[in-house]
Amino acid sequence: MRIRRRSLPLPRSGSIRARVTLTVAGLSVLLAGMIAAGLCLLIRHRVETEIFNETRRVASEWIGSMRRDRIPPPAPTARVPLVQLIDSQGRVVLANPVAGVLPLSTARPTSDDRFQDLTECSGDRCVVLTAARVPSLQAAEIWQGEPHYVYAGTDQPPALRGHRLELLVGASGVVLAALWTWTTWRAAGRILRPITAIGQRMSEITAHDLSLRVPQPPGRDEIARLARTANQTLDRLESAVTQQRHFAAVVSHELKSPLAGLRAGLEEALLYPEVDAREAIAGALPVADRLQQIIDELLAFARLRNTPCVSEPVDLGALVRAEVAARGGEVPVHARTEPGLWVLGSRVQLASIVTNLLVNAQRHATSKVDVTAAPVGAQALVTVLDDGAGVAEEDRERVFEPFVRLDAGRRLDPGGSGLGLALCRAIAVAHEGSLRIEESPRGARFVLRLPLLTDVSPGQEAASGSTAV
Repeated sequence: MRIRRRSLPLPRSGSIRARVTLTVAGLSVLLAGMIAAGLCLLIRHRVETEIFNETRRVASEWIGSMRRDRIPPPAPTARVPLVQLIDSQGRVVLANPVAGVLPLSTARPTSDDRFQDLTECSGDRCVVLTAARVPSLQAAEIWQGEPHYVYAGTDQPPALRGHRLELLVGASGVVLAALWTWTTWRAAGRILRPITAIGQRMSEITAHDLSLRVPQPPGRDEIARLARTANQTLDRLESAVTQQRHFAAVVSHELKSPLAGLRAGLEEALLYPEVDAREAIAGALPVADRLQQIIDELLAFARLRNTPCVSEPVDLGALVRAEVAARGGEVPVHARTEPGLWVLGSRVQLASIVTNLLVNAQRHATSKVDVTAAPVGAQALVTVLDDGAGVAEEDRERVFEPFVRLDAGRRLDPGGSGLGLALCRAIAVAHEGSLRIEESPRGARFVLRLPLLTDVSPGQEAASGSTAV
């Protein structure tokens, strides 16, 4: 067997790893950016909402405490230290010392929308405040209808000043994306490392050395299953190549001897005029017949391996009876078959099995050959039993190997090729059956098992019957 080596491009794990990492890095940056933006908005909104709730409460409570005859001083809190009362001209009427004498804002809420939440910045200082308009009835009672406004606020928290919050959350997002990218790089390397090792080992395997196996990582993940499958495939390939090399060597040996004899006879006829040419040709014909027999059986092997057989329902019992009836010879053959032995296969190939088994049994039998065909479970069982010397237990599998011939076979059939039983087993296996030599009190007992065909038409069943020959 000649294996053509094709230079398979090995996967460049570095480039794959880099592409995967870059892709994940891009997705990480995008996702981290989206998370950071959403988190910034959420934090800013949450902090400002809490501040505005407090500033509104302080402003509302101070406005609610104002009377015509008395305006109480502002009541700032720890969270709202800046409180002012502003008239319509923008002058500070009343304020706590921390708020100062300058208005915190120029915002003037309307009577329809009495509260405004805003952030006022002046220079480096930003104030988060609520501007509240004193109700019209209350302003008319206290200031003869002149609008007045209350500002309640606090300095903007440091985290919300400028872009500090965005920078802090953005930096956290960058660290998270970098950590994610690094984790992906490590994980991709750990995943691709066994694949790279498998690819490198596969590139080292050649037809001259099929003993190498790919490294198999532990576990049951996809890579471990890939390595196990590759090693199983290499095991089958090595076994097939070994068998084919052995087969080729045996074929060469079997063909070499008759070819050498044929050549020697023909050369002798050419070199020595006194040799009768007709005798030389007559002596070469048996050798040519033996070569043709070997070649025909080798072609039969090739057809079994490369060409699927044509399958049809075959009455195995009728086929056995026909083959037994066609047999002659000095050793009688007794057959007994049962009905219902329908199998699916090639009639010609199945007949060749029965014929080969009968010929082999008659050759080694002493007085008779018994053939039976009967159903056993879901299988059809054909048994060919002779009363000869039998086959030793250690040789019962060897006789099915190509060109293997035992001493008794060589003595009883000197011109045999040693391919008959091997071809019979190959046909049985091609029909999803088996052919073996099993124990018997005397002689050799060949047993052929084939799967029964259960879906048989009534007309076919009627044509089959129990018969003894």
